[in-house]
Amino acid sequence: MKLTKFLIAASLFCLALVFFMTPAVNVGAQDATATPAIVILTATPNTPGSTAGGAAGTPAAGAGGPVTDASGKEIPREIRALRAARTTLSKKLLQRIDYVKAWTWELLLFKDSALGCPTEGQTVIPGDAAGYLITITTFDGKQYELHVTYELDKVYYCNTVGGNATGANPITSVGPIALGGSFEAGAQILDFGQRTVADLKAAKMKWIKVQITPNDYSDKAKADAAHAQGLKILFSVKGSRDEVLGAGFNDRYATYVGVVAKDGADAIEIWNEQNIDREWPSGHIDPALYTQLLSKSFAAIKANNPNTIVISGALAPTGFFGAGGKADAGWNDDVYYQGMAAAGAAQYMDCVGLHYNEGIISPTQGSGDPRGGYPTYYFDSMLNRAIAPFGGKPGCYTELGYLTPQGYGALPAGFAWAKDTTVAQQAQWLAEAASKAAASGKVRLMIVFNMDFVLFSGSDPQAGYAMIRPDGTCPACASLAAVLP
Repeated sequence: MKLTKFLIAASLFCLALVFFMTPAVNVGAQDATATPAIVILTATPNTPGSTAGGAAGTPAAGAGGPVTDASGKEIPREIRALRAARTTLSKKLLQRIDYVKAWTWELLLFKDSALGCPTEGQTVIPGDAAGYLITITTFDGKQYELHVTYELDKVYYCNTVGGNATGANPITSVGPIALGGSFEAGAQILDFGQRTVADLKAAKMKWIKVQITPNDYSDKAKADAAHAQGLKILFSVKGSRDEVLGAGFNDRYATYVGVVAKDGADAIEIWNEQNIDREWPSGHIDPALYTQLLSKSFAAIKANNPNTIVISGALAPTGFFGAGGKADAGWNDDVYYQGMAAAGAAQYMDCVGLHYNEGIISPTQGSGDPRGGYPTYYFDSMLNRAIAPFGGKPGCYTELGYLTPQGYGALPAGFAWAKDTTVAQQAQWLAEAASKAAASGKVRLMIVFNMDFVLFSGSDPQAGYAMIRPDGTCPACASLAAVLP
């Protein structure tokens, strides 16, 4: 009898150990079915530096770049956010929580640096901050709300559940998933450092764009670096306007882009904004002249790498040159596109290059811009304006961006039209543009201008377009990740 009691006690002890050592099993927002009613809570001492009162603002475990499991498969960011929240909640309750009854997650734009749940005495910085709202329901029926920064480096414990008192803006409902044939997205980058690469991947982008000149032979190293990270690369190849009219220039340029294609370019854009005299010689702006360069370049590229996408040089969207659309200093983009089509440019490109970088309203709107109804102000009319003359050729946005001064200060006078655009709107509108472009069936590629530029001068506010903001956050990375497949 004593032996039997001993064996029973030993069995129960072993069973408890099995449950204690079993990894946590969580029920996601998509599956509210309760796990078996077994939860083991054990006291966990506070970590050094923590307070017994709570775990707001505690560092999250596993912060940083992508993390893989034992099989090498990447662990979804929302799962890592849950784990960080569960660890923080364990410290708050002074109990180890290995099992939860249910949990949900939502990706939001919060209105301050503490994600709406600051600790007592904490200095809070106003401004958009992306993060996860995690709710955890334990087996005793209690529900807890925690906010985890998008970078997964901090977790904030909230006293209330579901109140949305912070006015957080959801960024998971910006539009349908951007599925549309061969549509893909990327960003123009300044630097190919670890942070930029991590944010590109966090945003689910597949392309980068860099701009080079015809005497820049760094293309192969850049292509190899992009491919090593699983990214495709678009080279925008633009020389000096002063060399365009030189003897043999078209042949030299074509030879160069042929080498770039051979070196591994996934796409090449032939020049940039050649409809204005900032990029092409004044008095010689002519779509027929440009088409000669395009035709020779197309032949050289395809001879060296038939898989390289050839994109016509995107034009500066403008109506500055009057009703006729032509002047020595430039041509209106619609008139220039029509001139390219008349010169036969469609047969020398895979994709029509275009820019859209002066929007101050959602791309879902076709009216309502306070500046008026000019077609380049609106996403749809700008797209149709570019591709309509070319008989079904798709469009490739080699620059698409929304300018915001938030975090930098006043914009230069020439860019004051964007003075009221916020970072939250930038993030929202970029995601909507991706969804809309993909759904249209008319867009092959959307390159965001830009990911990481830092110049913000009295004449050139490039950094105002950047997805990575001056405080290091990237709300647009979160919004794009919500819609890109």
